[in-house]
Amino acid sequence: MKKKTHPDYQDILFVDSSTGHKFVCGSTLKPEETEEFEGKKYPVFRVPVSSYSHPFFTGSKQFIDTEGRVDKFSKKYARKKEESLKEIEKESKKEEAKKAKKPKSSKK
Repeated sequence: MKKKTHPDYQDILFVDSSTGHKFVCGSTLKPEETEEFEGKKYPVFRVPVSSYSHPFFTGSKQFIDTEGRVDKFSKKYARKKEESLKEIEKESKKEEAKKAKKPKSSKK
């Protein structure tokens, strides 16, 4: 392997910002902040979400959608369908009005 082409690999302390849970993992990140964990000093990288706080892994339902996705989809496209039907009705009324205004020509 060539030297000085790869970043240094080191143990880093990851801190979950939402729960405060800490874990050590190897990484090439170079954070400036340091903190002592289990008697050893590590560089610290703060993460907003980890497996300790994410609803998929915890089984909690923190991010509950008030309406289901299918309901939102149905409502959205039902509204668009109604709008398109109204436009079609307007166009048909305009055509009927034009036909009513045109005098019928009689052939002699």
